[in-house]
Amino acid sequence: MENREIAKQIVTYVGGQENIKSVAHCATRLRIVVYEKDKIQEEKVNELPKVKGSFFNSGQFQIILGTGTVNKVYDEFNQLHVSTASQADLKEQTEDEQPAWKKMIRTFGDVFVPIIPVLVATGLFMGLRGLLMQEQILAVFGMTPDYINSNFIMFTQILTDTAFAFLPALVAWSTFKVFGGSPVIGIVLGLMLVNPALPNAYAVAAGDAAPIMFGFIPVVGYQGTVLPAFIVGLLGAKLEKKVRQVVPETLDLLLTPFVTLLVMSALGLFAIGPVFHSLETVILNAAEIVLALPFGLAGIILGFFNQLIVVTGVHHIFNFLEVQLLANTGANPYNAIITCSVAAQGGAALAVGMKTKSKTLKTLSFSSAVSAFLGITEPAIFGVNLRYVKPFFMALVGGAAGGFIASILQLAGTGMSVTVIPGTLLYLNGQLFGYLLANGVAIAVAFALTYMFGFKDEAHAVS
Repeated sequence: MENREIAKQIVTYVGGQENIKSVAHCATRLRIVVYEKDKIQEEKVNELPKVKGSFFNSGQFQIILGTGTVNKVYDEFNQLHVSTASQADLKEQTEDEQPAWKKMIRTFGDVFVPIIPVLVATGLFMGLRGLLMQEQILAVFGMTPDYINSNFIMFTQILTDTAFAFLPALVAWSTFKVFGGSPVIGIVLGLMLVNPALPNAYAVAAGDAAPIMFGFIPVVGYQGTVLPAFIVGLLGAKLEKKVRQVVPETLDLLLTPFVTLLVMSALGLFAIGPVFHSLETVILNAAEIVLALPFGLAGIILGFFNQLIVVTGVHHIFNFLEVQLLANTGANPYNAIITCSVAAQGGAALAVGMKTKSKTLKTLSFSSAVSAFLGITEPAIFGVNLRYVKPFFMALVGGAAGGFIASILQLAGTGMSVTVIPGTLLYLNGQLFGYLLANGVAIAVAFALTYMFGFKDEAHAVS
Protein backbone atom coordinates (compact mmCIF):
# COMPACT_ATOMS: atom_id res chain seq x y z
CA MET A 1 0.00 0.00 0.00
CA GLU A 2 1.34 3.42 -0.97
CA ASN A 3 1.86 6.16 1.62
CA ARG A 4 -1.00 8.20 0.14
CA GLU A 5 -3.39 5.29 0.54
CA ILE A 6 -2.21 4.76 4.12
CA ALA A 7 -2.86 8.44 4.85
CA LYS A 8 -6.35 8.18 3.33
CA GLN A 9 -7.14 5.10 5.39
CA ILE A 10 -5.92 6.78 8.58
CA VAL A 11 -8.17 9.76 7.88
CA THR A 12 -11.11 7.39 7.44
CA TYR A 13 -10.40 5.36 10.59
CA VAL A 14 -10.04 8.42 12.85
CA GLY A 15 -13.48 9.63 11.87
CA GLY A 16 -12.85 11.53 8.64
CA GLN A 17 -11.49 15.01 8.03
CA GLU A 18 -14.33 16.58 9.96
CA ASN A 19 -13.10 14.84 13.15
CA ILE A 20 -9.46 15.92 12.72
CA LYS A 21 -8.51 19.12 14.50
CA SER A 22 -4.84 19.01 13.44
CA VAL A 23 -1.97 16.67 12.60
CA ALA A 24 1.73 16.92 13.41
CA HIS A 25 4.58 14.45 13.75
CA CYS A 26 7.75 13.78 15.73
CA ALA A 27 10.67 11.46 14.89
CA THR A 28 8.58 8.28 14.87
CA ARG A 29 4.91 9.11 15.50
CA LEU A 30 2.05 10.77 13.67
CA ARG A 31 0.20 12.87 16.25
CA ILE A 32 -3.48 13.61 15.57
CA VAL A 33 -5.74 15.82 17.67
CA VAL A 34 -9.39 14.83 17.15
CA TYR A 35 -12.68 16.38 18.19
CA GLU A 36 -14.32 13.09 19.25
CA LYS A 37 -12.14 10.26 20.56
CA ASP A 38 -15.00 7.72 20.27
CA LYS A 39 -14.93 7.90 16.47
CA ILE A 40 -11.41 6.45 16.26
CA GLN A 41 -11.24 2.84 15.00
CA GLU A 42 -7.94 1.98 16.62
CA GLU A 43 -7.91 -1.71 15.69
CA LYS A 44 -8.29 -0.91 11.99
CA VAL A 45 -5.52 1.70 12.21
CA ASN A 46 -3.20 -0.92 13.73
CA GLU A 47 -3.94 -3.33 10.86
CA LEU A 48 -2.65 -0.88 8.23
CA PRO A 49 0.73 -1.62 6.58
CA LYS A 50 3.69 0.27 8.08
CA VAL A 51 1.72 1.03 11.28
CA LYS A 52 3.64 -0.38 14.25
CA GLY A 53 1.09 0.50 16.91
CA SER A 54 -1.00 3.36 18.27
CA PHE A 55 -2.16 4.84 21.56
CA PHE A 56 -3.99 7.87 22.93
CA ASN A 57 -1.98 10.16 25.20
CA SER A 58 -2.22 13.79 26.35
CA GLY A 59 -5.12 14.55 24.02
CA GLN A 60 -3.32 13.13 20.98
CA PHE A 61 -3.95 9.94 19.00
CA GLN A 62 -0.39 8.85 18.27
CA ILE A 63 0.33 6.41 15.43
CA ILE A 64 3.80 4.82 15.36
CA LEU A 65 5.20 4.66 11.82
CA GLY A 66 8.94 4.82 12.44
CA THR A 67 11.65 7.21 11.28
CA GLY A 68 11.44 8.25 7.63
CA THR A 69 8.03 6.70 7.06
CA VAL A 70 6.28 9.16 9.36
CA ASN A 71 7.61 12.11 7.33
CA LYS A 72 6.30 10.65 4.07
CA VAL A 73 2.85 9.85 5.45
CA TYR A 74 2.66 13.32 7.01
CA ASP A 75 3.47 14.86 3.61
CA GLU A 76 0.51 12.95 2.17
CA PHE A 77 -1.74 14.53 4.80
CA ASN A 78 -0.66 17.90 3.41
CA GLN A 79 -1.61 16.75 -0.08
CA LEU A 80 -5.03 15.65 1.22
CA HIS A 81 -5.54 19.17 2.65
CA VAL A 82 -5.89 17.86 6.20
CA SER A 83 -5.20 20.55 8.79
CA THR A 84 -1.54 20.17 9.78
CA ALA A 85 0.29 21.92 12.61
CA SER A 86 3.71 22.32 14.16
CA GLN A 87 4.63 20.57 17.40
CA ALA A 88 4.31 23.91 19.19
CA ASP A 89 0.79 24.42 17.83
CA LEU A 90 -0.18 20.89 18.80
CA LYS A 91 1.17 21.47 22.30
CA GLU A 92 -1.07 24.52 22.70
CA GLN A 93 -4.14 22.64 21.44
CA THR A 94 -3.72 19.76 23.92
CA GLU A 95 -2.23 21.62 26.87
CA ASP A 96 -5.50 22.15 28.71
CA GLU A 97 -6.11 18.39 28.76
CA GLN A 98 -2.85 17.63 30.59
CA PRO A 99 -2.26 17.68 34.36
CA ALA A 100 0.10 20.39 35.61
CA TRP A 101 2.99 18.02 36.39
CA LYS A 102 2.86 16.57 32.89
CA LYS A 103 2.79 20.05 31.30
CA MET A 104 5.91 20.97 33.27
CA ILE A 105 7.84 17.86 32.22
CA ARG A 106 6.71 18.13 28.60
CA THR A 107 7.81 21.78 28.53
CA PHE A 108 11.21 20.78 29.92
CA GLY A 109 11.43 18.22 27.12
CA ASP A 110 10.48 20.82 24.51
CA VAL A 111 13.39 22.97 25.69
CA PHE A 112 15.97 20.20 25.55
CA VAL A 113 14.99 18.33 22.40
CA PRO A 114 16.35 21.03 20.00
CA ILE A 115 19.78 21.11 21.68
CA ILE A 116 20.22 17.35 22.05
CA PRO A 117 21.72 16.88 18.53
CA VAL A 118 24.74 19.06 19.34
CA LEU A 119 25.20 17.30 22.68
CA VAL A 120 25.01 13.95 20.87
CA ALA A 121 27.64 15.11 18.38
CA THR A 122 29.84 16.31 21.25
CA GLY A 123 29.53 12.94 22.95
CA LEU A 124 30.53 11.15 19.75
CA PHE A 125 33.56 13.44 19.44
CA MET A 126 34.51 12.52 23.01
CA GLY A 127 34.16 8.84 22.22
CA LEU A 128 36.29 9.11 19.10
CA ARG A 129 38.93 11.11 20.98
CA GLY A 130 38.97 8.41 23.65
CA LEU A 131 39.54 5.79 20.95
CA LEU A 132 42.29 7.75 19.19
CA MET A 133 44.12 8.46 22.45
CA GLN A 134 44.43 4.79 23.40
CA GLU A 135 48.03 3.53 23.30
CA GLN A 136 47.16 0.60 21.02
CA ILE A 137 45.62 2.88 18.41
CA LEU A 138 48.44 5.43 18.61
CA ALA A 139 50.99 2.65 18.23
CA VAL A 140 49.57 1.86 14.78
CA PHE A 141 50.76 5.34 13.73
CA GLY A 142 54.05 5.03 15.60
CA MET A 143 52.99 7.50 18.31
CA THR A 144 52.56 7.57 22.10
CA PRO A 145 50.32 9.78 24.28
CA ASP A 146 53.38 11.86 25.29
CA TYR A 147 54.08 12.89 21.70
CA ILE A 148 50.63 13.92 20.50
CA ASN A 149 50.74 17.22 18.65
CA SER A 150 49.50 20.01 20.94
CA ASN A 151 47.53 21.60 18.09
CA PHE A 152 45.67 18.31 17.60
CA ILE A 153 44.82 18.24 21.31
CA MET A 154 43.57 21.82 21.10
CA PHE A 155 41.41 20.96 18.08
CA THR A 156 39.82 18.01 19.87
CA GLN A 157 39.15 20.19 22.91
CA ILE A 158 37.35 22.71 20.71
CA LEU A 159 35.16 19.90 19.39
CA THR A 160 34.38 18.41 22.79
CA ASP A 161 34.31 21.43 25.13
CA THR A 162 32.45 24.15 23.23
CA ALA A 163 28.87 22.88 23.65
CA PHE A 164 29.24 22.44 27.40
CA ALA A 165 31.26 25.63 27.92
CA PHE A 166 28.39 27.63 26.41
CA LEU A 167 25.57 25.35 27.52
CA PRO A 168 23.66 28.18 29.27
CA ALA A 169 23.46 30.03 25.94
CA LEU A 170 21.94 26.96 24.25
CA VAL A 171 19.45 26.43 27.08
CA ALA A 172 18.42 30.10 27.29
CA TRP A 173 18.04 30.28 23.49
CA SER A 174 15.78 27.21 23.41
CA THR A 175 13.76 28.37 26.44
CA PHE A 176 13.12 31.77 24.88
CA LYS A 177 11.98 30.03 21.70
CA VAL A 178 9.60 27.67 23.53
CA PHE A 179 8.02 30.47 25.58
CA GLY A 180 7.59 32.88 22.68
CA GLY A 181 10.46 35.30 23.30
CA SER A 182 13.17 36.46 20.90
CA PRO A 183 15.74 33.62 20.74
CA VAL A 184 18.62 36.03 20.06
CA ILE A 185 17.97 37.74 23.42
CA GLY A 186 18.08 34.31 25.01
CA ILE A 187 21.47 33.60 23.43
CA VAL A 188 22.92 36.87 24.73
CA LEU A 189 21.55 36.31 28.24
CA GLY A 190 23.01 32.80 28.24
CA LEU A 191 26.38 34.12 27.10
CA MET A 192 26.29 36.73 29.87
CA LEU A 193 26.11 33.88 32.38
CA VAL A 194 29.45 32.53 31.08
CA ASN A 195 31.15 35.82 30.20
CA PRO A 196 34.97 35.45 30.49
CA ALA A 197 35.00 38.50 32.80
CA LEU A 198 33.36 36.31 35.48
CA PRO A 199 35.39 33.78 37.48
CA ASN A 200 35.11 30.40 35.76
CA ALA A 201 32.84 28.05 37.72
CA TYR A 202 35.16 25.08 37.27
CA ALA A 203 38.17 27.12 38.42
CA VAL A 204 36.25 28.29 41.51
CA ALA A 205 35.22 24.70 42.31
CA ALA A 206 38.87 23.60 41.99
CA GLY A 207 40.07 26.40 44.26
CA ASP A 208 42.02 28.13 41.48
CA ALA A 209 39.79 31.23 41.46
CA ALA A 210 37.55 33.09 43.90
CA PRO A 211 33.98 34.38 43.42
CA ILE A 212 33.38 38.11 43.02
CA MET A 213 31.57 39.26 46.16
CA PHE A 214 28.72 41.75 45.83
CA GLY A 215 27.95 42.25 49.49
CA PHE A 216 27.04 38.75 50.69
CA ILE A 217 26.31 37.45 47.15
CA PRO A 218 29.06 35.39 45.48
CA VAL A 219 29.04 35.85 41.71
CA VAL A 220 30.73 33.38 39.38
CA GLY A 221 30.31 32.18 35.81
CA TYR A 222 27.72 29.47 35.32
CA GLN A 223 29.58 27.17 32.93
CA GLY A 224 27.84 23.82 32.52
CA THR A 225 24.68 24.83 34.39
CA VAL A 226 21.13 24.22 33.23
CA LEU A 227 18.59 25.41 35.80
CA PRO A 228 19.79 29.05 36.05
CA ALA A 229 19.73 29.40 32.25
CA PHE A 230 16.29 27.73 32.08
CA ILE A 231 14.78 30.06 34.71
CA VAL A 232 16.42 33.13 33.15
CA GLY A 233 15.02 32.08 29.76
CA LEU A 234 11.53 31.41 31.13
CA LEU A 235 11.24 34.70 33.04
CA GLY A 236 13.07 36.63 30.31
CA ALA A 237 10.65 35.51 27.58
CA LYS A 238 7.66 36.46 29.72
CA LEU A 239 9.22 39.83 30.64
CA GLU A 240 9.97 40.60 26.99
CA LYS A 241 6.34 39.97 26.02
CA LYS A 242 5.07 42.16 28.88
CA VAL A 243 7.45 45.00 28.00
CA ARG A 244 6.46 44.77 24.34
CA GLN A 245 2.80 45.24 25.31
CA VAL A 246 3.41 48.56 27.09
CA VAL A 247 6.22 50.09 25.02
CA PRO A 248 5.13 52.29 22.05
CA GLU A 249 5.76 50.60 18.70
CA THR A 250 8.21 53.31 17.64
CA LEU A 251 10.43 52.57 20.65
CA ASP A 252 9.95 48.79 20.73
CA LEU A 253 13.19 48.00 18.85
CA LEU A 254 15.24 50.04 21.31
CA LEU A 255 13.53 49.63 24.68
CA THR A 256 12.27 46.03 24.71
CA PRO A 257 15.63 44.24 24.31
CA PHE A 258 17.35 46.89 26.50
CA VAL A 259 14.95 46.44 29.43
CA THR A 260 14.86 42.65 29.05
CA LEU A 261 18.64 42.28 28.97
CA LEU A 262 19.22 44.76 31.82
CA VAL A 263 16.67 43.26 34.20
CA MET A 264 17.35 39.60 33.43
CA SER A 265 21.14 39.87 33.43
CA ALA A 266 20.99 41.45 36.90
CA LEU A 267 18.52 38.86 38.16
CA GLY A 268 20.47 36.03 36.53
CA LEU A 269 23.82 36.96 38.05
CA PHE A 270 22.74 38.15 41.49
CA ALA A 271 19.61 36.13 42.35
CA ILE A 272 18.55 33.35 39.97
CA GLY A 273 22.08 32.09 39.34
CA PRO A 274 23.22 31.67 42.98
CA VAL A 275 19.89 30.18 44.15
CA PHE A 276 19.22 27.73 41.34
CA HIS A 277 22.85 26.74 40.93
CA SER A 278 22.75 25.60 44.58
CA LEU A 279 19.51 23.69 43.91
CA GLU A 280 21.05 22.16 40.79
CA THR A 281 24.02 20.96 42.84
CA VAL A 282 21.68 19.27 45.32
CA ILE A 283 19.82 17.48 42.52
CA LEU A 284 23.05 16.37 40.87
CA ASN A 285 24.46 15.07 44.15
CA ALA A 286 21.22 13.12 44.80
CA ALA A 287 21.39 11.57 41.31
CA GLU A 288 25.01 10.62 41.82
CA ILE A 289 24.12 8.97 45.13
CA VAL A 290 21.46 6.85 43.40
CA LEU A 291 23.84 5.93 40.59
CA ALA A 292 26.48 4.98 43.17
CA LEU A 293 24.23 2.53 45.05
CA PRO A 294 26.24 -0.62 45.86
CA PHE A 295 25.86 -4.15 44.53
CA GLY A 296 24.46 -2.97 41.17
CA LEU A 297 21.20 -1.71 42.74
CA ALA A 298 21.20 1.45 40.62
CA GLY A 299 21.36 -0.62 37.46
CA ILE A 300 18.60 -2.95 38.58
CA ILE A 301 16.24 -0.12 39.57
CA LEU A 302 16.85 2.19 36.61
CA GLY A 303 17.17 -0.65 34.11
CA PHE A 304 13.80 -2.04 35.15
CA PHE A 305 11.77 1.17 35.43
CA ASN A 306 13.19 3.19 32.51
CA GLN A 307 10.89 1.87 29.79
CA LEU A 308 7.87 2.11 32.08
CA ILE A 309 8.69 5.81 32.32
CA VAL A 310 9.03 5.98 28.52
CA VAL A 311 5.47 4.66 28.21
CA THR A 312 4.20 7.57 30.33
CA GLY A 313 5.95 10.01 27.98
CA VAL A 314 7.72 11.93 30.77
CA HIS A 315 11.19 10.45 30.24
CA HIS A 316 12.49 13.75 28.83
CA ILE A 317 12.93 15.00 32.38
CA PHE A 318 16.07 12.85 32.56
CA ASN A 319 17.70 14.90 29.80
CA PHE A 320 18.43 17.40 32.56
CA LEU A 321 20.21 14.73 34.61
CA GLU A 322 22.33 13.53 31.67
CA VAL A 323 23.32 17.05 30.65
CA GLN A 324 24.34 17.85 34.21
CA LEU A 325 26.33 14.64 34.63
CA LEU A 326 28.25 15.32 31.42
CA ALA A 327 28.80 19.00 32.14
CA ASN A 328 30.07 18.40 35.67
CA THR A 329 31.80 15.02 35.49
CA GLY A 330 32.39 14.39 31.78
CA ALA A 331 30.78 10.95 32.14
CA ASN A 332 27.23 9.60 31.88
CA PRO A 333 26.61 6.38 33.85
CA TYR A 334 22.86 6.86 33.38
CA ASN A 335 23.22 6.24 29.63
CA ALA A 336 25.07 2.98 30.25
CA ILE A 337 22.17 1.65 32.32
CA ILE A 338 19.18 2.81 30.30
CA THR A 339 20.67 1.61 27.03
CA CYS A 340 20.27 -1.93 28.44
CA SER A 341 16.56 -1.30 28.96
CA VAL A 342 16.31 -0.20 25.32
CA ALA A 343 18.20 -3.27 24.09
CA ALA A 344 15.98 -5.55 26.17
CA GLN A 345 12.82 -4.30 24.44
CA GLY A 346 14.46 -5.25 21.14
CA GLY A 347 15.31 -8.69 22.53
CA ALA A 348 11.71 -9.32 23.58
CA ALA A 349 10.34 -8.19 20.20
CA LEU A 350 12.87 -10.44 18.48
CA ALA A 351 11.63 -13.42 20.52
CA VAL A 352 8.03 -12.71 19.50
CA GLY A 353 9.11 -12.58 15.87
CA MET A 354 11.00 -15.87 16.18
CA LYS A 355 8.11 -17.66 17.87
CA THR A 356 5.05 -16.43 15.98
CA LYS A 357 3.80 -18.09 12.81
CA SER A 358 2.01 -14.94 11.70
CA LYS A 359 3.82 -13.35 8.78
CA THR A 360 2.41 -9.92 9.65
CA LEU A 361 3.47 -10.08 13.29
CA LYS A 362 6.82 -11.63 12.37
CA THR A 363 7.61 -8.73 10.01
CA LEU A 364 6.44 -6.17 12.57
CA SER A 365 8.44 -7.79 15.38
CA PHE A 366 11.69 -8.04 13.43
CA SER A 367 11.50 -4.45 12.15
CA SER A 368 10.62 -3.22 15.65
CA ALA A 369 13.56 -5.14 17.11
CA VAL A 370 15.93 -3.54 14.60
CA SER A 371 14.51 -0.13 15.50
CA ALA A 372 15.13 -0.83 19.20
CA PHE A 373 18.69 -1.94 18.53
CA LEU A 374 19.17 1.42 16.80
CA GLY A 375 17.89 3.17 19.94
CA ILE A 376 14.18 3.78 19.22
CA THR A 377 11.88 1.58 21.31
CA GLU A 378 8.39 2.94 20.55
CA PRO A 379 7.70 0.50 17.69
CA ALA A 380 8.77 -2.45 19.85
CA ILE A 381 6.90 -1.24 22.95
CA PHE A 382 3.61 -0.15 21.45
CA GLY A 383 3.58 -2.31 18.33
CA VAL A 384 4.57 -5.64 19.90
CA ASN A 385 5.61 -5.95 23.55
CA LEU A 386 3.01 -3.86 25.37
CA ARG A 387 0.38 -5.05 22.92
CA TYR A 388 0.86 -8.61 24.23
CA VAL A 389 1.75 -7.43 27.77
CA LYS A 390 4.04 -10.26 28.93
CA PRO A 391 6.88 -9.53 26.46
CA PHE A 392 7.03 -5.98 27.80
CA PHE A 393 7.49 -7.12 31.39
CA MET A 394 10.02 -9.76 30.36
CA ALA A 395 11.95 -6.93 28.69
CA LEU A 396 11.85 -4.95 31.95
CA VAL A 397 13.54 -7.88 33.67
CA GLY A 398 16.11 -8.00 30.86
CA GLY A 399 16.75 -4.28 31.29
CA ALA A 400 17.33 -4.79 35.01
CA ALA A 401 19.78 -7.64 34.32
CA GLY A 402 21.75 -5.60 31.80
CA GLY A 403 21.62 -2.53 34.04
CA PHE A 404 23.05 -4.62 36.88
CA ILE A 405 26.06 -5.55 34.73
CA ALA A 406 26.52 -1.92 33.58
CA SER A 407 26.39 -0.72 37.18
CA ILE A 408 28.79 -3.39 38.48
CA LEU A 409 31.28 -2.58 35.70
CA GLN A 410 30.82 1.18 36.36
CA LEU A 411 30.23 1.91 32.69
CA ALA A 412 29.76 5.57 31.77
CA GLY A 413 29.20 7.06 28.32
CA THR A 414 30.94 10.14 26.96
CA GLY A 415 27.66 11.55 25.62
CA MET A 416 23.89 11.10 25.68
CA SER A 417 20.76 10.25 23.66
CA VAL A 418 22.26 7.46 21.57
CA THR A 419 21.97 3.87 22.76
CA VAL A 420 22.59 0.22 21.83
CA ILE A 421 24.36 0.01 18.40
CA PRO A 422 24.88 3.78 17.81
CA GLY A 423 25.76 4.08 21.50
CA THR A 424 28.92 2.00 21.05
CA LEU A 425 30.59 5.24 19.89
CA LEU A 426 30.27 6.59 23.44
CA TYR A 427 32.28 3.70 24.89
CA LEU A 428 35.36 3.58 22.68
CA ASN A 429 37.57 4.72 25.57
CA GLY A 430 38.30 1.23 26.82
CA GLN A 431 34.73 0.37 27.87
CA LEU A 432 33.50 -1.28 24.67
CA PHE A 433 33.72 -4.90 25.85
CA GLY A 434 31.80 -4.13 29.05
CA TYR A 435 29.19 -2.17 27.08
CA LEU A 436 28.64 -5.05 24.65
CA LEU A 437 28.47 -7.53 27.55
CA ALA A 438 25.82 -5.52 29.44
CA ASN A 439 23.67 -5.07 26.35
CA GLY A 440 24.16 -8.69 25.34
CA VAL A 441 22.93 -9.85 28.76
CA ALA A 442 19.89 -7.54 28.52
CA ILE A 443 18.97 -8.86 25.08
CA ALA A 444 19.59 -12.51 26.00
CA VAL A 445 17.55 -12.40 29.23
CA ALA A 446 14.61 -10.58 27.58
CA PHE A 447 14.71 -12.92 24.57
CA ALA A 448 14.90 -16.12 26.64
CA LEU A 449 12.15 -15.13 29.10
CA THR A 450 9.84 -13.96 26.31
CA TYR A 451 10.44 -17.04 24.16
CA MET A 452 9.92 -19.47 27.04
CA PHE A 453 7.24 -17.78 29.15
CA GLY A 454 6.17 -14.44 27.63
CA PHE A 455 4.42 -15.27 24.38
CA LYS A 456 2.16 -18.00 23.05
CA ASP A 457 1.20 -17.63 19.42
CA GLU A 458 -2.08 -19.51 19.68
CA ALA A 459 -3.20 -17.48 22.69
CA HIS A 460 -3.43 -14.30 20.65
CA ALA A 461 -5.02 -15.63 17.47
CA VAL A 462 -2.79 -13.39 15.36
CA SER A 463 -2.97 -13.48 11.58
